[in-house]
Amino acid sequence: VKRPELLSPAGDFEKLKSAIYFGADAVYLAGKAFGMRAASGNFSDEELARAVEYAHERGVRVYVTVNIMPRDGEYPALRQFLIYLHQIGADAAIVSDLGVVALARECAPELEIHISTQASTVSAAACMAWHKMGAKRIVLSRELSLAQISAIRNALPAEVELETFVHG
Repeated sequence: VKRPELLSPAGDFEKLKSAIYFGADAVYLAGKAFGMRAASGNFSDEELARAVEYAHERGVRVYVTVNIMPRDGEYPALRQFLIYLHQIGADAAIVSDLGVVALARECAPELEIHISTQASTVSAAACMAWHKMGAKRIVLSRELSLAQISAIRNALPAEVELETFVHG
């Protein structure tokens, strides 16, 4: 049995340090743009680079939320941001929009893609579709029961990673 990954939010640098100190295997965070975590402090580009370096020095992965639904005019800056995430060594981008997936595959093909819970994925068929588009991991919808999650897992090849929210 594969050990689960403990993934924790990190809304600013102090929360990042706390998550790592208390045992997170990975953290997710957002830049100042392109993420839905607007209520968090979030990270400037310079802070993102420092966060990735800090986490990697401690064996912790960093996933950056890029889960907005961009309008046409946002794509040039979004392209540069995805390239930047690859350059600083972010471990994955968490996305929820088909256009963002396509753009990431084009401009930063080595950057892992994780599909955000905002995509509301509730079936094995949807998971496979995302996987065929290049997603390594799919964050399932929060409304699914354990039995539904298990059924989806059993219907997928092992290389399709699933993530679920656990609250407690």
